Amino acid sequence: MRAIPSSGQRLPVIGMGTWLTFDVGSGEAERARRRDVLQAFFAGGGTLIDSSPMYGRAEGVVGDLLAERGLSAAAFAATKVWTSGRAAGERQMRDSLRLWRRQQIELMQIHNMVDWETHVPTLRQWQADGRIRYIGITTSHGSRHDALEAALRRERFDFVQFTYSLADRSVEQRLLPLAAERGIAVIINRPFDGGALVQRLARQPLPGWAAAIGCTSWAQVCLKWIVSHPAVTCAIPATTRPDHMRENMAAARGPLPDAALRRLIAEQVTRG
Repeated sequence: MRAIPSSGQRLPVIGMGTWLTFDVGSGEAERARRRDVLQAFFAGGGTLIDSSPMYGRAEGVVGDLLAERGLSAAAFAATKVWTSGRAAGERQMRDSLRLWRRQQIELMQIHNMVDWETHVPTLRQWQADGRIRYIGITTSHGSRHDALEAALRRERFDFVQFTYSLADRSVEQRLLPLAAERGIAVIINRPFDGGALVQRLARQPLPGWAAAIGCTSWAQVCLKWIVSHPAVTCAIPATTRPDHMRENMAAARGPLPDAALRRLIAEQVTRG
């Protein structure tokens, strides 16, 4: 568990993303697998589920399945506003509340910084009204770091979300230290580099030190390496497979690599 700096509320270090994975129709076969993924997520102690209007039908699918299983209250709902203009932003956020079947969204994030200066006053008003609890801003794929840094220095956000993995460590120099300095919770997207990192590492045997931190797979090594950074609050891998979800959630248990082992892991992965 890690604390959200602005409130002290604690979150499990492994959450769940929904990009591509929950953008499905209403067919029972499609939804049954996502239902099993959600079941594995909550059974493993997860709470934070991240989505966006950009993700097609994902918000509605998540909202339906949470309501069906009586799990809405157990979820830390994190979604995004992804449009330009104040009125359009408000409409989109109202749609998100409806799709999630919620009176309050825990975290509303400005997706990929789209028209962020326009949306900040709206998010602050919604926060004051109790319709959202926390506000955040996001980017991904290692993009717009200079603009994101400027936004974080100018405005007070509860959360920031960006890409960080053993394949992309670009946030280590400025954004992670800045988030720690400013007391901003950090959500990490693309922890497996879209799957390419784990596929590459799977060709190598798991090193002996993996057992010392309770890892039985490279996916768990990648996740534990990320969440062992002291500035990171939560990583949000996405999957359509319940067995992979159980594997991901296991990374939230047991010891984490210390600073020396983090360096060794990074060196070995880079050499590999």
